[in-house]
Amino acid sequence: MKKIALFASIALMAACQSAPSPTATVASLDGEVFYLQRIALPPNATLSVSLQDVSLADAPAVVLDEQSGPVNGQVPLPFHLSYDPTRVKPGHRYAVSARIEADGQLMFITTEQHPVQLDGKDPQPLKIRVNAAR
Repeated sequence: MKKIALFASIALMAACQSAPSPTATVASLDGEVFYLQRIALPPNATLSVSLQDVSLADAPAVVLDEQSGPVNGQVPLPFHLSYDPTRVKPGHRYAVSARIEADGQLMFITTEQHPVQLDGKDPQPLKIRVNAAR
């Protein structure tokens, strides 16, 4: 009896999971992160870039997509963000932010908001400036 209940639970959970439909559209933003300081990044530096819904001032931003990984080369550092356009809500504000870390220490971060409209008319590649965290 327990086996039947277990199999029924698994089947129910599998049925509840929603897979993206093959016809689902995906939009993207491409850009590059840069800084003005004339210093090289260490070989263990990592870059994180995120697309966020920043509409609510008193709540955490909702992340629509994030790219994070090791830095390959030096600035400008390319990034690619994908998002579901059906999650874009009229009247909401969206922005891209970035940070560069090494050994768990923050080196560079966006200090100004980089708004995007997500209406297909955003200039690409986006240029995201980060400033030293010190």
